[in-house]
Amino acid sequence: GLLLVCPYYNKPSQEGIYQHYKTLASEVALPQVLYNVPGRTGVNMTAATTVRLAEFDNIVAIKEASGSLTQVSEILARAGDRIDVVSGDDFLTFPMMCCGGKGVISVSANAIPRQVKEMVEAVSNADYALARRRHLELLEFHTAMFIESNPVPVKTTMHLLGFCEPVFRPPLGPPEDRTVAILREALKNADLSGSDR
Repeated sequence: GLLLVCPYYNKPSQEGIYQHYKTLASEVALPQVLYNVPGRTGVNMTAATTVRLAEFDNIVAIKEASGSLTQVSEILARAGDRIDVVSGDDFLTFPMMCCGGKGVISVSANAIPRQVKEMVEAVSNADYALARRRHLELLEFHTAMFIESNPVPVKTTMHLLGFCEPVFRPPLGPPEDRTVAILREALKNADLSGSDR
């Protein structure tokens, strides 16, 4: 399958975005997940455009990171039976799933998979009290993952856990000392144990 970020830099119109994804869906048979992340691309794919694209059988989901629960709700209300909505924003996974989202493509889960999985499963099992509690407990960790440009914090965290070297491809560089201290504290507070992996 393919995860396809919305066209960036030139800020296409909604029709341009639609035509871009229509071409991909028509020419490539693989299952496709749209990725709407306007904070990175400079353009938001509207709910109306997503609903239009849900007509293609091989466009199976959207990773929604617009930050708008209204937009997510509009997609679910108008096309939730044709396209899965997956959170692309760790902070909004709980409310998105409560509205009908199917899960998350998570930054935080790289480092704390057990905790993120527990929250997602709690929502899936309609244990909203537990899911809400886990969601609120994870806010500090999610915030730490974005104190510098992603993926610097998560890669630094993975280094602190012993999974990789702290190498950052330019133009990204190593984190500030203050960031490393915050990440260490966030890991400690996330109740990370040796059984997480």
